[in-house]
Amino acid sequence: MTEALASSEELGQTRKRWPWVLGVLVLLCCLFYYFCGLYTIQRIGALPEGGTAIVWRESDEPFFNSPDGTCLRRIGGVSLMCRGMAMADAPIDRIVMRLPYQEWAYSLSTDGQEFDR
Repeated sequence: MTEALASSEELGQTRKRWPWVLGVLVLLCCLFYYFCGLYTIQRIGALPEGGTAIVWRESDEPFFNSPDGTCLRRIGGVSLMCRGMAMADAPIDRIVMRLPYQEWAYSLSTDGQEFDR
């Protein structure tokens, strides 16, 4: 009988902790979205494997960003010259973590458009 009471007390304590855990997770996700972003470089000749990085983002940067996405926002299209200039402005000094190339992140940065190498 005491074992059943002990297990019901543990279950009650676990249920009391659950809203706190959920609240902390939501807060962490919101902070990540506010302060960080994903910067993806498409597979191109100079970088055949491409790459994605979690970066500290500036206030005017979108959450999903790429050199091609920057060109689309600035000039409405992608050219080799614009892509080179956008890569020169890449946030290499704000990288938190490097990841393998994530095609879905690149696609979100260009609103689903894809461009050749």
